[in-house]
Amino acid sequence: MLTGRFFVIIKSVLAQAEVAETADSAEKISQAGLLDIVLSGGVVGLLILLTLAGLSIAATYLVFDQVMTLRKNEVLPDGVSDTVRQALLTGRVAEADAACRREPSVLSVVMLSGLSELEFGWREVEKAVEDGLADQSARLMRRIEYLSMIGNIAPMVGLLGTVTGMIFAFQQVAATRGAAGAGDLAEGIYQALVTTVGGLVVAIPSLAAYAICRNRVDTLIAQVAYQAQHALMPIKRRPTARNRPPASSQPSQPLQTSSKKPSPPKDARGDR
Repeated sequence: MLTGRFFVIIKSVLAQAEVAETADSAEKISQAGLLDIVLSGGVVGLLILLTLAGLSIAATYLVFDQVMTLRKNEVLPDGVSDTVRQALLTGRVAEADAACRREPSVLSVVMLSGLSELEFGWREVEKAVEDGLADQSARLMRRIEYLSMIGNIAPMVGLLGTVTGMIFAFQQVAATRGAAGAGDLAEGIYQALVTTVGGLVVAIPSLAAYAICRNRVDTLIAQVAYQAQHALMPIKRRPTARNRPPASSQPSQPLQTSSKKPSPPKDARGDR
């Protein structure tokens, strides 16, 4: 009986010691702050995390820039298309041109492209509007593409940090000839995975912002196309130099023929 009680006491003491050791290790892990985890990756891990920080700053700037650029008032100012349409209905082309130049925007640039081909007819105006729309759409999408690039690069950079960190962890195990335990190996691996988390934290919002901005650009360009087509429609019914009929010339006077009958030739005998 005493022996059995002794073993029970020993087991409970060992269990309490294991619980205390686990609690101490958990407390140490909880006390390790973000800076300690960042610095635990060494110089390579620190450089990779600084690269990810730079990418996140660039993505934040691009998102703020697109929020300010893709406002509806910046792309489609109120009243410009109506002013241009009314001016063209009354034949005041110079006033329509001035209205576009007073409000510089995507819509104004597209309508100015159409007005520049006014004298060549509606087909040329329509083609110039299409070219202007394509150019403005490409200009707006050019800066948004950087968000997609950041979203694709950031996970690769994080994965690079993870791979290098795991290489260093297994190198430590090989250097100690297997003396490093599973705990040491796990510590090296979780420190290496920090860069992967950083890459995903940068990539996910960047790709989400890219999708939102791209849809916003498509919507605004469709509205610009509709308003520009509606504003320049009076040109379609306006006669141009090519379509204007030539000036009618004076009809030539028909040759007047004498209504008098020719007198018969006199007889030579009558002249005598």
